[in-house]
Amino acid sequence: MKRILVVDDDHQGRAMLRETLVRSGYAVAEAPDGEEALKCFLTDSIDLVITDLIMPEKEGIETISDLRKVNPDVKIFAISGGGRIGPEDYLSVARKSGAIRTFRKPLDRKAILRAIKEVL
Repeated sequence: MKRILVVDDDHQGRAMLRETLVRSGYAVAEAPDGEEALKCFLTDSIDLVITDLIMPEKEGIETISDLRKVNPDVKIFAISGGGRIGPEDYLSVARKSGAIRTFRKPLDRKAILRAIKEVL
C-alpha cells in the first residue's frame, strides 16, 4: 500500500484529504507543519508528500527544499489557497522549488486522485 504524507496546518483540510486518500486505498500520515513533516519523512516510508505552502513553523517552500535535500527523488505535490498574493504565485514558486504537481484550494478531489495515480 502506497503511503502519502499530508502536510497542512488546517485540521479540516487535512482530515478531508486524509479521508479521500484512505477511501481510495492509500495509507496516510499527517503533519501540521513542515517541521513535523520532516520528522515523519525521516522516520517513515513515504511514497508521496502533499504539502500546503502557507503554514506556521516551517512553510511549504522551505519544506519542499528540505525534503529534496534528504531525498532528491521524493515526489511532492504542493497545495495552496493563497495568502497575501494569489495561490498561483505561491504554486509557481513551489514548482520551481521541486513540486511535481500543484493544486489550488479548495482541492478538486478527482484531479488530485488522478495525479496521484499517474505519479505512483
